[in-house]
Amino acid sequence: MVTIIRRFVETDTGHRVPNHKSKCRHMHGHRYRWEAEIEGDVVEEEGVSDQGMLMDFSDISKILEVYIHDVVDHSFIVYEKDHEALKALSMMSDGHRTFVVPFIPTAENLAKWAYEQIESKITSKYGQKLRLVAFHVRETPKSWATWKVN
Repeated sequence: MVTIIRRFVETDTGHRVPNHKSKCRHMHGHRYRWEAEIEGDVVEEEGVSDQGMLMDFSDISKILEVYIHDVVDHSFIVYEKDHEALKALSMMSDGHRTFVVPFIPTAENLAKWAYEQIESKITSKYGQKLRLVAFHVRETPKSWATWKVN
């Protein structure tokens, strides 16, 4: 069994943790890093492009771009019950990117959300064992959260 991690480009994304005891309760943003961790068996089929790989890194990047990056980059993620933030964001122009979620947008919850967005998209073209085992969200250079399966 081999494990690979694909770190995708960072996103500039805003959020707030409305009931947090300190400054995270204020609207702010981060340069998030989104990382998919995949394990499985390498492709052994002779002559195919992915021979010797679990999955081509560029194929993983395309999935992360569509289902993570394009959804949250330059967006403000807001909890659906955060009425104060929703009211403030409603005053923004029509072009403002507000992404409403059913959870408080902590790094922990975003890691779980990201995992759920791409888990079914990580598939093998060649029939070997392949699965998404974890998703890492780096909120700052010193702080990140991981959602993983057992």
